[in-house]
Amino acid sequence: MTDTTEPLLPDGFTDLEPYVPEWALPTRQERYATRLSKTLPELTEFYDAVAPRAEEAIGHLNGQDIHHLPEPAGRLLRLLYSMILVSYAVNVFEQPRIPDSGAAFFDTTAEPAV
Repeated sequence: MTDTTEPLLPDGFTDLEPYVPEWALPTRQERYATRLSKTLPELTEFYDAVAPRAEEAIGHLNGQDIHHLPEPAGRLLRLLYSMILVSYAVNVFEQPRIPDSGAAFFDTTAEPAV
């Protein structure tokens, strides 16, 4: 019998699969909400797992049509988007929220054009 289930991520990136359910989200707003729901240690764990693989992931995605990525590659791209979003919290703010922003927030009404 042949296994026909699609892998979560492209070959070579299976070590990042545990992060797919929470971080390979389709919109920036969902990724930002996830960032706000996490503790700094949780964000740091995710960042430390993905950041060292970022150049390799970009290399894998380069040359592919970003508008027609196979779903495993799309998930990998969304993990990179989340890693970038989390990098500010880990490396700059040292907390999930933007410092001194009080109750201010913003909603994204449209995703950036790719």
